[in-house]
Amino acid sequence: MPRTTETASFKFNHTMLRVKDPKVSLDFYTRILGMELLSQKVNSDFTLYFLAFNHEGRELTNEEKEKSRFAREGVLELTHNHGTESDPDFKGYASGNTEPGKGFGHIAITVEDVEKSCEWFEQLGVQFKKKPSEGKMRHIAFILDPDGYWIEIVPAVLEL
Repeated sequence: MPRTTETASFKFNHTMLRVKDPKVSLDFYTRILGMELLSQKVNSDFTLYFLAFNHEGRELTNEEKEKSRFAREGVLELTHNHGTESDPDFKGYASGNTEPGKGFGHIAITVEDVEKSCEWFEQLGVQFKKKPSEGKMRHIAFILDPDGYWIEIVPAVLEL
């Protein structure tokens, strides 16, 4: 079905995840997954971090990153509610994959080679929910971020 005139310019911009400790989460998403921090917005009670992959073939200036934040697709917004990182009673956020009331499931990252990427994740001590050698779907994996959110690792080209 063709898109209507009213929706022709719509793009899926971002997904937001709440994180306990931004230092740990930013390290995971930048160093391990290779995303870049586009911008951060500090408010009195919370800070927003916007990340995305750079496919421009060159390093972007901070101004270009900031300007592109709402103009691109595939942005991840990490929201840190101040104080959670040092609260010993903080139980963490629900990943959406536990009972009761499963809801949100996962985000997905496309990679050239799932096996090689999983070797990289293993070297870095990333926790797996499912390795490619496990279960029925042998061409994908699931890793966990520092807050327990599931990240599906899928091949860029699916061989049928």
